[in-house]
Amino acid sequence: MKIHHIPCRGDKYAYLIIDESSKEAAAVDPVEPEKLLQAVNENGVDLKLVLTTHHHWDHAGGNAKMKLLVPGIKVYGGSIDNVEGCTDKLENGDKLTLGADVNILSLHTPCHTKGHISYYVTSKEEDPAVFTGDTLFVAGCGRFFEGTAEQMYQSLCVTLGSLPKPTRVYCGHEYTVENLQFALAVEPGNARTAQKLLWAQHQQKENLPTIPSTIEEELETNPFMRVDLPELQTSVGCHSPVETMQEIRRRKDHWRG
Repeated sequence: MKIHHIPCRGDKYAYLIIDESSKEAAAVDPVEPEKLLQAVNENGVDLKLVLTTHHHWDHAGGNAKMKLLVPGIKVYGGSIDNVEGCTDKLENGDKLTLGADVNILSLHTPCHTKGHISYYVTSKEEDPAVFTGDTLFVAGCGRFFEGTAEQMYQSLCVTLGSLPKPTRVYCGHEYTVENLQFALAVEPGNARTAQKLLWAQHQQKENLPTIPSTIEEELETNPFMRVDLPELQTSVGCHSPVETMQEIRRRKDHWRG
């Protein structure tokens, strides 16, 4: 399995997942279809399906054009009604295959949007990967547009937080430096966060991506995935993980680094 990140529309990422044995491929959130198809041609692969994380235009907005450019392609998402171009609705736990070696598990991770899907992808040889759209960012999470702090806690800390620690995290946007700056403001004594911020700033300076992260790194540095820690709860004046999730999100929504 190979994964190619494809920068789109400023800070946005789309992805191309390739099963190397069959040369079949899947696109994740191809908001600029031409860029994805250029990568398809450069790698000599057969694009079989589109995986959509959620209905926002900067993720699903290329689906209709992709269907025109690749007739018959399947477009998966959490809702046929509001995910542009969706042909096949996915429920939590649904499974897809790509070629002979790549397995894709649909994980319902609501809050940013009601039907948000993260895709957990495994193969025989590599560490697993998860494509988290706007639910989980490197050191952050998406705004609670259509859900609650309880839902985000379940999505981040229960569903995604229970994935194997080496799982590579591929998110929807390059927000890492700002997220880590905020994370350090929340936990000024977190040496791992300070170290990763220096690294991310170097990546940014060199115009290099900060993805992928890993689930293990997120559990160490992402305050939204650390809300179970009593010391973090106390530091923000809260008494439960969900209350802490709500408070940290409130602070992030108003934060100006």
